[in-house]
Amino acid sequence: QVLAEATPGRCGFLWRRFDELYLALDALLQHHCLRRRGASFSESFYGLRRVPGGQRGPAPAALPGPQHWKSLLLLVLVPYLKGKLEKLVSSLREEDEYSIHPPSSSWKRFSRAFLAAYPFVNMAWEGWFLIQQLCYILGKAQHHSPLLRLAGVRLVRLTAEDIQALEKKPVGATSSQTHGIKTQVQSAVRKALGGIALSLSTGLSVSVFFLQFLDWWYSSENQETIKSLTALPTPPPPVHLDHEAGSALLPELKTVCPLCHKIRVNATALATSGFVFCYRCVHSYVKTQQRCPVTGYATELQHLVKLYCPES
Repeated sequence: QVLAEATPGRCGFLWRRFDELYLALDALLQHHCLRRRGASFSESFYGLRRVPGGQRGPAPAALPGPQHWKSLLLLVLVPYLKGKLEKLVSSLREEDEYSIHPPSSSWKRFSRAFLAAYPFVNMAWEGWFLIQQLCYILGKAQHHSPLLRLAGVRLVRLTAEDIQALEKKPVGATSSQTHGIKTQVQSAVRKALGGIALSLSTGLSVSVFFLQFLDWWYSSENQETIKSLTALPTPPPPVHLDHEAGSALLPELKTVCPLCHKIRVNATALATSGFVFCYRCVHSYVKTQQRCPVTGYATELQHLVKLYCPES
């Protein structure tokens, strides 16, 4: 989205075909995870794997072919079709409000019937998932999602033997005489695709965080917040002169110390207030009172600054 907004002429097609591009990358990532770990990317992240639904005893190291391809289609194709259907519903609703088609046209009647039926179809879909999850919580089902049941698999946790088997790299024959050129090309393509999928899987978490940060940074709400904060006026410095009993009054002459009311000797300024005193006077006062004699600001001995320039 950032690239498409920055250079729409060159990268605009990426945003227009984002769903298809995401579908291809998601299929590659899920195929790699299903083939290497027997689970989807999110399932492998939580230490789960898929096994055939009717499997009893030790599960195979990899999913059988039918369960593998069913799982891949349901993991990738169903979210893609659901997203496309939601976009179609949104566009039909906008068209229904601002359409120029006559109300009696067949397209108008079809779109209105589709929009009227979609909430009930969506409610049935979500209710199907809710009922399946409730049955799984109550121990009445082996699957928390109907998609797992359609794929013919169930989820189990990884054991120590499974982790050791996943960490072992497959060792193939090294003899070039038993492999033809076609086999070598297929092996190279599989390795390249596996490397791409592995890169996607390892960098996905960081990429998602970075993209979410960019989305937040360039969002209109964030820009408005930054502008509102930077538009606030700078508050004036705090001013309160403590004229209570025991506080020093400012003399009329600037060269006179407010404490001893004599010409200053070894002029020393306070970094907390900026007023200048005799070093001996202000040192004794700050050491005992720990505040500025004029303003009452909290002051320590480290805030005393000696002035060595000649006074005018």
